[in-house]
Amino acid sequence: MARQICTVEADVKLRYWLLLLLVPVLLPAQQSGRTHLKSKLAQERNLPFSSGVLVGDTLYIAGSTGVDALTTKPVGTEEEARLVMNAIRQTVEQAGMTMDDIVSLQVFCTDLANYDTFNGVYKTYFHGDYPARAFVSVPKLLFGARFEVMGIAIRSRK
Repeated sequence: MARQICTVEADVKLRYWLLLLLVPVLLPAQQSGRTHLKSKLAQERNLPFSSGVLVGDTLYIAGSTGVDALTTKPVGTEEEARLVMNAIRQTVEQAGMTMDDIVSLQVFCTDLANYDTFNGVYKTYFHGDYPARAFVSVPKLLFGARFEVMGIAIRSRK
C-alpha cells in the first residue's frame, strides 16, 4: 500500500513538472496563431486598429463604414451600404475566406428607415443561408456614416 502511494505521488509530481515545463512553450504558440489584417487605407494612414484579427479558423472583423475613403464624406444610402459590405468582403477575403464563412454580423444604423435599402444590398453578398445578424439603431457614427458593420467569420471545412 505504501509503495502504491509513493508511485502515485511520484506520478503526480512528474505531471506537475511536465505541466510547468510545457506551459511556457504552449502559451506563445497560441498567441503566435494570431494574424492582424489591415486594409490598404489603414496601412497608408497608419490607423491604430486592425481590419480583422484571424485566430485559428476564426476571423474577428472590425467595424467598417461605407464613407468615401478619399474624402471621408458620406455617399448615397445604397452606395454606402455597398461600400460597407465591400469593406467586409475585402477583410474576409484577405483572411482567405468567403462571405459564406461569416457566421455573425452586427449592423449599426443611424436611421432605421434605411433598413430595407440596406437589406436590398446586403442579400446580394451571400449565397443561401445568411449569417446571424443584429440591426441596431445608433444616434451617430464616425464621419457621418449611416452604417457600420462588424462580425465574425469561421473558415468552413469544405
